[in-house]
Amino acid sequence: MQDEMIVELYWQRDESAIEATAEKYESYLYKIANNILSDSEDSKESVNDTYLAAWNSIPPHRPKVLSAFLGKITRRISIDTYRKKNRIKRKAGEYAMSLDELSEISSTAPHPEQSLDEKLLTEALNSFLKTLKPEARSAFICRYYFFDPLKEIAHYLGISEGKTKTLLHRTRLSLKEYLRKEGFEL
Repeated sequence: MQDEMIVELYWQRDESAIEATAEKYESYLYKIANNILSDSEDSKESVNDTYLAAWNSIPPHRPKVLSAFLGKITRRISIDTYRKKNRIKRKAGEYAMSLDELSEISSTAPHPEQSLDEKLLTEALNSFLKTLKPEARSAFICRYYFFDPLKEIAHYLGISEGKTKTLLHRTRLSLKEYLRKEGFEL
């Protein structure tokens, strides 16, 4: 079923919208959740919570790209679940490893209360991503937005894991330099 038709079912408050969403996007949403949570049951629960969140937010929202809309919801729910479950002890999953990799960019910030304005940082990050070659941009988004494992990214890009690690490392260094040039204190 086409996304426009699924969204229309939500607008009509037709419960078959959830079935159509699950049929088309369940494996995609589960992959996002499991990359963050590394737990099958929690991932399934996050996906189910995504369906409820979509039901509650369509209407009033009418997403232009349903997959991105649902992916964003799943990502938010999964990250919230991860944080709740791992407040005391951090679990080694793709989410934690991805955050550790990115921490080298801002780990030298003198005070947490001097955090960067989120909107300006988002704009700078989007601008930086536009400067990257497609391979580097895809690797960066797969790793730091979808939290894909290095092995999957390498397979997706058709390159070795070693080259993927190097590509991501160089991209993080470039991001750090780009943010400095844009006036961000790291």
